[in-house]
Amino acid sequence: MLLTIDLDGEVPIYQQIRDRVVEAIADGDLVEGSALPSTRQLAADLAINFHTVNKAYDLLRQQGVIRINRKSGAVVRRDPASGPAEAGFAEEWQARLRTLLAEATVHGLGEQETLRQCGEVLDSFGTRKGRTPT
Repeated sequence: MLLTIDLDGEVPIYQQIRDRVVEAIADGDLVEGSALPSTRQLAADLAINFHTVNKAYDLLRQQGVIRINRKSGAVVRRDPASGPAEAGFAEEWQARLRTLLAEATVHGLGEQETLRQCGEVLDSFGTRKGRTPT
């Protein structure tokens, strides 16, 4: 798994790690059962504190994206094809989406441009490739 993070960016490093893992799952690069590097290994690879990676993994675990156990380490728990999301996910996701759409509105993106860009992002995910657009 190749992660690209910006050590000097405004987004916290743990959030960048979380986001890149979620994107890798959506792209089909990580599938259900895929093992993630240990916190210490990923921290060493990225030259960051392992507590930062631990925070990202814990967030992913809380969100139901990975499972962590002492024997197998961190493993992808689900992929997009594994069925509907857990109860409550849609409401939480909609709250975050509201903020992103508010940002687009504040910066002057119109409805059609916003929808076009959303469609492009959805179509870019590897797990959607080969499907007919909905």
